[in-house]
Amino acid sequence: MKITNLSPIVEPQPVNLEAEIALANSKFPQPDLPFYRKLGRTDLTVSCLGLGGGGRISSEDTLYAFEQGINYFFYSSDLHQYFYSTMAETLRKLCGRKSSVREKVVLATVTYIVRSPDTIFSYLFDQFSDLGIDYIDVFFWGWIDQHNASAFEKCISASDDIRGPNTVCQRTIERVFGVSERLKKMGAVRYIGASFHDHDLARQWLNSPWLDVAMVRHNIAHRTAQTKVFPHLDANDPHRPGIVTFKSAGMSGPPLWNPPVGLPSGCWLPSVPDLYRYSLSQNCVDVALTGLRNRQEVDAAVASVHKGKLTPEELDYLNLYGDLHRRRVKIQDIPPERLLVSSSK
Repeated sequence: MKITNLSPIVEPQPVNLEAEIALANSKFPQPDLPFYRKLGRTDLTVSCLGLGGGGRISSEDTLYAFEQGINYFFYSSDLHQYFYSTMAETLRKLCGRKSSVREKVVLATVTYIVRSPDTIFSYLFDQFSDLGIDYIDVFFWGWIDQHNASAFEKCISASDDIRGPNTVCQRTIERVFGVSERLKKMGAVRYIGASFHDHDLARQWLNSPWLDVAMVRHNIAHRTAQTKVFPHLDANDPHRPGIVTFKSAGMSGPPLWNPPVGLPSGCWLPSVPDLYRYSLSQNCVDVALTGLRNRQEVDAAVASVHKGKLTPEELDYLNLYGDLHRRRVKIQDIPPERLLVSSSK
C-alpha cells in the first residue's frame, strides 16, 4: 500500500466486493481471522484493526500504518481533538480531495455533542474544513448512554436526511465547500454509526434501519458486550450492523497487560495486541479500534492478527485473567489446569 502519488484522481471501476476482500486477504496467513472484512451491511472493506488518535500517533506513523494494511481511521473533531490532531496531516493526504487512494481508506469521524439532527452541519463543517475531504465513510454519534438517549433518538431518526447522495446534508456541504464528483457520488456521509457507552441501548438499536455501525466498549475485564450485544447478532446475516469495539486494551484501573494481584509467576501475561485479538475473536466483531502510539506498535498489532483467533482455552484463561483484575474471583478458587503458562504462547 505504498503511496507514490496523491495527486491524480482516477475513478475506480466497479468490482465484486467479496472478490476484492478475498484478494486483499490472500497475502495474510490465517483464514479464521481475516485481516480485511465487510463492515456489516455496508459496502465498506475494512481492516480488522482500526486506528484512533488516543495514543497520539504521529502523522508519519499513521501513514506507515496505512502502508502496513490498516485502512480504518477514526477521528474526533471535538472531544480529545488534541490527541487526534497528530493524525490529521496524513488523513488530509489520504482522504483529501486530491487523493488518489481515497477509495482504499475508510474514514470514520465522530461528534460527542449529541443534541439535535440540525447541529450536524456544525460538526461536519469542522471536519470537512479540518481534513479537506469530499465525504465521510461513517459518521458516529458519540458517547450514547441514558443521559442523551432521547437526543440520540432524534438524531438517529434523521439518518435518511444525512447519509448517501442527494440529501439535504449533501446539498448543504456542496454550497459551503463546492461540488466534486466524489461528493455527488457518495454523499457527504455514506453511513451512520453510534458509539455506545450503554450496552442495553446498543442492543436496542442493533436492528434499526437508521444505524449502520455500532461501536461498543469491550475488553477482558469488561465483557458486558458478550452477553448484551454479540449474542444477538448473526455472523451470516448480510443485513446486520457493522460492529467496532473500543477500550479493548482497558478502561480505568491497573493496565490489563500488568499481572493481576495473586497471579502465579510464569502465567501468560497478554500483550496489548493479544487484547485486540481477544475482541476480534468474539462473534461479529469487525474492527477493534486501537490507540497505537508508533510504528513498532503497528507492527506488533498486525503480527498478532496473523496468529489467527484465540483458542477456547486461551479465551477461557483471559476471562479468568480479566476477572482477577476486577477481583471477581480469587486465585485459590481457580483450578490450576485453567491457567496457561507463558511458554504456551
